[in-house]
Amino acid sequence: MISIKLNPKYEKILQTFLIVSTYAMIVLRFLLNEKGRTSPDSIRYMRQSAIFPIIDNTTAPLGYPLFIKFFTFFGLDEFWSSKLIGILAYSFILIFAYKKRFFFKEIVITSALFSFVSIFSYTMSEALTLPFVVLLFYVARQVLKNRIGTAKGILSLSLLLILLINIRYNALFLCLGSLIFGLMNFHKFYGKSFIISGILGIGFYGLYKVLFIDYFNENYLNTFLEIGLKPTSQLLIELIQGLATTFDPFVHIADPNGGMINYGIYGLGILTIVAMFFLFRKTRLSGTEKFMLTTSCVGIICSFFIQYFYSVNALDYRLLAPFSFGIWLVFFKKIFHIFESLTYAVAFCSLLTGFAFTWLSKGNYLQNRKEISKFLEKENLMYETITFYLKSEESGDDIQTAELISTVNPKIYISFKPEDTLQKKVLTRYRVESRIRIKKNNYQ
Repeated sequence: MISIKLNPKYEKILQTFLIVSTYAMIVLRFLLNEKGRTSPDSIRYMRQSAIFPIIDNTTAPLGYPLFIKFFTFFGLDEFWSSKLIGILAYSFILIFAYKKRFFFKEIVITSALFSFVSIFSYTMSEALTLPFVVLLFYVARQVLKNRIGTAKGILSLSLLLILLINIRYNALFLCLGSLIFGLMNFHKFYGKSFIISGILGIGFYGLYKVLFIDYFNENYLNTFLEIGLKPTSQLLIELIQGLATTFDPFVHIADPNGGMINYGIYGLGILTIVAMFFLFRKTRLSGTEKFMLTTSCVGIICSFFIQYFYSVNALDYRLLAPFSFGIWLVFFKKIFHIFESLTYAVAFCSLLTGFAFTWLSKGNYLQNRKEISKFLEKENLMYETITFYLKSEESGDDIQTAELISTVNPKIYISFKPEDTLQKKVLTRYRVESRIRIKKNNYQ
């Protein structure tokens, strides 16, 4: 078995170089994207931040938009605030792990994986979720090692779970994972800490649903709950594909057009999952590692089953990020025991793969932002509320123009009514792109 053990001095230099490279890739990932790494959900997040305290979106919690709002007080707009949050989230995880000596080497490598570089560069709430997930794992370790009392442990775990729910609703699955872990260890001294915190987290979501969601959107359940959205056969295929790309250390996006390359992408991800399963079965797991794996696996399982009655996108690296992060940490800790410093090669190879993909498919966000700013100023729409027309929710190419506009003026709403296009303030893709030149990404 090949392994390399570096002198601590040289290992620290290697870690520093890897961290600097990761920062550079996070920035390049959104600058070399035609729309700055945004999505339709990004539009809602930035708009929610811009118009707060008006509430027009209960499909997502207030946590992430309020963080964006906070940084706008320092002179940044909503787009740049969201990018700063991603960079600060990555920074916090590194500093906290280093100071507390908590999975530091593993976090350096995991955060450098191209999939997590994409998360930290994305205007999405997963980036903000990850620091609190790491805090949850750390507090769990303190409880398991009896370093904090039962009452303090329950309070700390509950607060973290509640904070996570206020950032992403799927943190409810972490509450359930904590509850299940506590029930599995019911007779141990720490069992009730996880049981009670899990129940409190679930209870908070129930109150949040009644007092906030139902107040601002009384039709929430009728709108988003629908039995039998997809057949099991389709969900299972999407699950396998989602897991395979999530746990591929190098490429987290399959070619939507299919082809031989996808066999390699899915195959490597499946091999990684098999390796994880083998190592977790054959090696001794600490209490902290068991908690991380339990909550993560419960989160993935719940993410699958909720699709039967709740409309969400097909599972992918982004939706599973809060649950895959802990699995990657435990996996790399086991790999370090076998290959030692050679394990860092995985992170460097992932960054190189990501750089190649980003460069080959590069757009130019700054140039596109300049073009869209000129367009909005000419149309007197820079500070106005905008409506953007789409033929349907499946109009994938058209929505990209709206996403780009939202990075300059986030007060943009989507309309599916053809008659709205008769109004001056209603934009369409053709109306925008017939007047400006946008540099498009080749493969993204």
